[in-house]
Amino acid sequence: MIRLLIRARPTVCVVLAAVVAGLLYAGVFEFSALLVPVCVPAVVVLATAPAFSGRRLEPWRPLATVVAGVIAVGVTSLWTTTIFGLPTPRTLQAMAAGITDSWQLTLQFTWPARPEAPNLLFIPIMVVLAAVFGVELVHRLRGPLPALLPSLAIAIFRQFYGPLEAEPGVAVLGSLAYAAAAASLLAAVRAGSATETARAERQPGLALTRAAAPVILAMAVAVPAGLLPGARPEAYTLRNEVSAPVTNVQTTSPLDDLGGRLTASGSPVFEVLSGGAGVTHWPLVVLDEYDGVNWTGTQGGFRRLGSGIPQGPLLTGPVKRRTARIEVVDTGGPWLPSQQSPAQVDGATPLIDPERGTLLLPEGSAAGAEYLLSWWEPQQISKDTLRNAGLDWDAPGGRDPLGEDVPAWVAPKAKEASGDKRATLETALAMEAYFRDDFTHVTSGELPTGHSWLKLEEFFDERRGTSEQFAAAYVVLARTRGIPARLVVGYKAPPASGGAYTVRGGNAGAWPEVAVKGVGWVPLNPAGTAEASGAGGGGLAEPTQKLRDELPPPEDLSEPPVRPDAPAGRRRNDGDAGLSVPWSLLLLLPPGLLLASWLFGVPAAKALRTRRRRLRPGVGAVVGAWEEVRDQLRAYGVPVSAGMTLRDLTTEVARTADPPTVTALDHLADAVDVALWAGNTPGKQVDRQAWTAVRTVRLGLARQGPWRRLRATLNPRPLLPLRNTQREGFRWRNRRSPLQKSSP
Repeated sequence: MIRLLIRARPTVCVVLAAVVAGLLYAGVFEFSALLVPVCVPAVVVLATAPAFSGRRLEPWRPLATVVAGVIAVGVTSLWTTTIFGLPTPRTLQAMAAGITDSWQLTLQFTWPARPEAPNLLFIPIMVVLAAVFGVELVHRLRGPLPALLPSLAIAIFRQFYGPLEAEPGVAVLGSLAYAAAAASLLAAVRAGSATETARAERQPGLALTRAAAPVILAMAVAVPAGLLPGARPEAYTLRNEVSAPVTNVQTTSPLDDLGGRLTASGSPVFEVLSGGAGVTHWPLVVLDEYDGVNWTGTQGGFRRLGSGIPQGPLLTGPVKRRTARIEVVDTGGPWLPSQQSPAQVDGATPLIDPERGTLLLPEGSAAGAEYLLSWWEPQQISKDTLRNAGLDWDAPGGRDPLGEDVPAWVAPKAKEASGDKRATLETALAMEAYFRDDFTHVTSGELPTGHSWLKLEEFFDERRGTSEQFAAAYVVLARTRGIPARLVVGYKAPPASGGAYTVRGGNAGAWPEVAVKGVGWVPLNPAGTAEASGAGGGGLAEPTQKLRDELPPPEDLSEPPVRPDAPAGRRRNDGDAGLSVPWSLLLLLPPGLLLASWLFGVPAAKALRTRRRRLRPGVGAVVGAWEEVRDQLRAYGVPVSAGMTLRDLTTEVARTADPPTVTALDHLADAVDVALWAGNTPGKQVDRQAWTAVRTVRLGLARQGPWRRLRATLNPRPLLPLRNTQREGFRWRNRRSPLQKSSP
């Protein structure tokens, strides 16, 4: 029984390592969604492999385990495409798509991604392949470490999806589990020797303790490794290169369509069926890039909305999750009414711009869509909280440049609107009051349109326009004064609206938003139109209005002290100050140097030693040839001891080596005899004979196969001197070599 358990342990450890590597994608998908698709196929592979362990069945083991694993993947992830669990052409087609497309499709989602088969299929497929290859490597090679390479490849590929250090929980648990599997594999292979097996049968308790020791040590090392500080947010991920395609969606900017919406003021656009109490704004799109002619957004690309979106980095205070049910009549395009920080959408599968909260249906039209929108709303926000929070200089898009050719009149207008005060939220409210008091909001008759520099200059000259010009002009002046601001197009809720109401074309508008630390984007109203009452607008309408009511004249606004390292008008980013130390990379530095020394240092040292031996004067070159052959045989596992002569070594090698190798050793022995006992200095012919024999022996050993040749090249033991009691290569006699003589 003990023998069976010992033999099965390496297979169990290799499959467990593949399972752990697959579960590292818990940050991409929810952990519960990965358990069945990853674990069930791995268990099937583990159960199938021992049934093909005999000599006759062993060649069929890779095929059998792959087929069993594929069937298990079909049953767990593609059940609807199978017939009573058996694969069909649809199953195989889905499998092929999982290999080629699934890993890319997952990158298009916000995480955690939706746990549907087309999205996560590549993970169980990788686990099955890693388990199968690992099982074959652990049974066909002496060393256990190569069997971990397939599962390690899965873990490395996970890093391209996002650094594990950014998810401490997954990093710690994954490090623990993988370290335990790897250490158990090393212990299991060691226990598989005849000596250790006999000792385990005599003393099972001691054997268990010796097997558990490396596991405990590996886990002790893995815990601090997982707790190290995470990678910087700027770390490269494949997600930065992939976004959801929207090429088939014909879109018109709602900002360009604003005049038409206002003209058809009575046409219903969407209905808030429930949950809309206190909401003042329903954004459609966020526009934060301006080239002097057009406002654009979503330059970072859309993503498919996954299972949900956690609280965004801009909202650092307490939040509440709110929901509202919405039915779209016609928004004039694929846009869905949204909120600043969406959390989830049920009933529709929109694309989302995560940084801006914009929702878009890939079908091309949102007409008739009904969905349940959830979003994160700040809580416990007072006017003092807003006043003391300060502006968020790092909010994405808030400080984007205004194009290359900014007209000369912009800076004086910005200085006039802000009262020449530094950038604060109160300064932003003073600029809002500047537009409210001195400009006229046009809502009927011939409506001004356009937002280019020329149109904005006309707006300042005539001092009249729609919310389009108000919002565009405000953002331009605010950014000129260093205030992080962006332009939003959408709909304002009807005044005094309850939980259910209809939003019409006349409610369309554009408004600016200003970024406040810990609070997010605060909507402002420079056009002065009426808004719904209550704690809407992301829970910010009421405290913003109170702060607006208490606002002193521009000349009496207080200014924060100027920090010497962050002058006014300059973007401040405290997170970039100082030197950032990549602690996780420093941890990898010692083992990386050790690995590099092994991979490059050992072959280089052997090559240098060979050259020195060949350049020895006189008898030294022939003796060096003998030493070179001896060390080559040591590298390949031939039993060598310090007291063996060349004739003794030839007798040992003759049991397994091919005739050319044995003949070369005989020639080398003749050359050594001539050099040592002839009584005179050997000539170049003897040196040439000795080193020709060295090359022949080297070629004969290389014919054992590339893997054994690589192991011999990287084997550092021949660099160490032989001791009198040392004897190496004890496994040589028990293996069947490709160099074995053919029987007559």
